[in-house]
Amino acid sequence: MRLRNIPGAKEEMNQNPDIVIGNPSQHKGNWSKLFNNDHPIHIEVGTGKGQFLIGMSMLHPEVNYIGIEKYESVLLRALERTKDSEQENVKFLNEDVGNILEFFEPGEIDRVFINFTDPWPKNRHEKRRLTHKGFLELYQQILNENGDIHLKTDNQGLFEYSLESFSGYGMSLHNISLDLHKSGIAGNVMTEYEERFSRKGMRIYRCEAQFEFKTHRNL
Repeated sequence: MRLRNIPGAKEEMNQNPDIVIGNPSQHKGNWSKLFNNDHPIHIEVGTGKGQFLIGMSMLHPEVNYIGIEKYESVLLRALERTKDSEQENVKFLNEDVGNILEFFEPGEIDRVFINFTDPWPKNRHEKRRLTHKGFLELYQQILNENGDIHLKTDNQGLFEYSLESFSGYGMSLHNISLDLHKSGIAGNVMTEYEERFSRKGMRIYRCEAQFEFKTHRNL
């Protein structure tokens, strides 16, 4: 899908450094100081237009949220929404998820959200899937020993692949749902895609996965 370029998007983000954090590597190991508290930190990889993360930040003021999105024109909408909401416990990085180790110290993050990521269905693109073992290796290094991954997707193929990827990596699986909106789960905050797919009657798949951290510090 080709993304529409929005002129001035980068400039707008540069004018709001309290929301879109420039040079995030400078805050590695010190994100609590940036938020001015010691609350848990949850990140969303591929955060899109920010609806989910802002909704979560409003529902859980006791948690700090960081969204990572590499496309400027998409992240601009998240910035606008955050300014409107005036939420202080949500920040964004205009960065590539593949560079995540440059931004966070080992054990600094409490949860990773992966919502409606591109399924990259062709086999030759497997390594681009955000639940591929290459990305799991990155998440494991930044998550603390109680940390976990929460996945939501409308794509059955990606969901099945992710379950196999999590299990193959030695992760434990929890709260697996094959039809989230009929599961009765409380506190679900929907993304833009989730709202769209739900209106069409499509199933939403969800699971939680947790690492075994016996060798965490040796990675």
